[in-house]
Amino acid sequence: MEKNMGDAQELIQRLNQSGRKLSKSHRRIAECIVSHYDKAAFMTASRLGEYVGVSESTVVRFASTLGYEGYPQLQKALQELIRHRLTASQRFEMTSDMDQAQVLNKVLKADMQNIRATIDELDTAVFENVVELLLRAKQIYVLGLRASAPLAQFMAHYLGFIFRNVELVTSGVSDVFEQLARIDEDDVLIGISFPRYSSRTIEAMEFAKSRGAELVAITDGPLSPLHARADLCLTAKSDMASFVDSLVAPLSLINALIVALGQRRRQQVAAYFEGMERIWDEYHVYLGKEKTGNE
Repeated sequence: MEKNMGDAQELIQRLNQSGRKLSKSHRRIAECIVSHYDKAAFMTASRLGEYVGVSESTVVRFASTLGYEGYPQLQKALQELIRHRLTASQRFEMTSDMDQAQVLNKVLKADMQNIRATIDELDTAVFENVVELLLRAKQIYVLGLRASAPLAQFMAHYLGFIFRNVELVTSGVSDVFEQLARIDEDDVLIGISFPRYSSRTIEAMEFAKSRGAELVAITDGPLSPLHARADLCLTAKSDMASFVDSLVAPLSLINALIVALGQRRRQQVAAYFEGMERIWDEYHVYLGKEKTGNE
């Protein structure tokens, strides 16, 4: 999609408003997309043309009429529009007819593509700004709920090797607002969420903002509701192969952030690990050379 088209949600509005300007065939395509955009977004130009009753070339010309370079750009805009609205059953239906023999390659290749797209689109200046912000924070809160909870747990675990001032915020005995009760203007909240976005995460970020805290979002792009609320936003692709969230690229991004922070506090981290190794050895936390699986 062209950069000056703005939010992809304008797409449906544009389709609705363009009916009078379109030919009869193009109007039929627009009406189909408006009524069934959740299905149309994952149809090829040939399949959409067959569904509507027009030729593939007509579908391609329709995309050009709306200002897209081609049908793939229109399809991408549709997918961006609906991705965070899909229910689990809709996401499952999208891949229910996947050939079983192709599942392994398809899923792994999709994850590889997510990492490539993340590398291509990541703003390195924002990444460095996040590093600086965390280095000067009085307290770092890492928030992740539902499918994003493992990401938050992983991040908080490793940040704890670098900083003393890390707190994991997730669902548990206490509500997220109780866990954020002491957050203030000297603190940083890292909010992590991917489609389908957690409404509680949004509310918690707004609460932290009202207390004056700085907000960092780790999410999937500018259409994410976290993006608009954050002071700094790191984006990673999470396009899913099925109802399962693809969190490979977000995890890789978090890894990079942890490594960058560790490099900046190299001496402190090295001293911490020297002490921890003695503790781990004393209490046999990890299996050593002298230990066996029978102990």
